Amino acid sequence: METLLSTTDVARRLGVAEITLRKWRIYGAGPRFIRCGANVRYREADLEDWLASRTVASTSEAA
Repeated sequence: METLLSTTDVARRLGVAEITLRKWRIYGAGPRFIRCGANVRYREADLEDWLASRTVASTSEAA
């Protein structure tokens, strides 16, 4: 079974504040997540997929 990451784990990995991840969840802008009752968890594969989808070669490309 895959290890699930907490909001704190993902925020540290991305170098963003936890509140940023919360806002992204509201707007559907961040990585896919799993809701476990009141807890939110992220699959590492979903995080990697989201990062790959944000990769661009120049500033003129839309992410």
